[in-house]
Amino acid sequence: MERPVAQLLVRQVDDDVAARLKRRARRHGRSMEEEVRHILRDAAKGESRDAPRLGSSIAARFARVGLDGDLPELRQKARPADLDQ
Repeated sequence: MERPVAQLLVRQVDDDVAARLKRRARRHGRSMEEEVRHILRDAAKGESRDAPRLGSSIAARFARVGLDGDLPELRQKARPADLDQ
């Protein structure tokens, strides 16, 4: 059983945008219509989930290994790692 799909009509697309979409579609071996569907699908994926806050993500990762206290915030300029040691 096929699921229902919506149709979308986009008017007044600049000629240069349409030409770039056509070239992009050709590079990916798709029709321009399929390329636009692919772009829209990818763009809509990011909207469906809230990105976790960086601090919360770090705290959650280290909580699993037993770190549950606050860490002091570093305010000094970061230095690149010395990989020659």
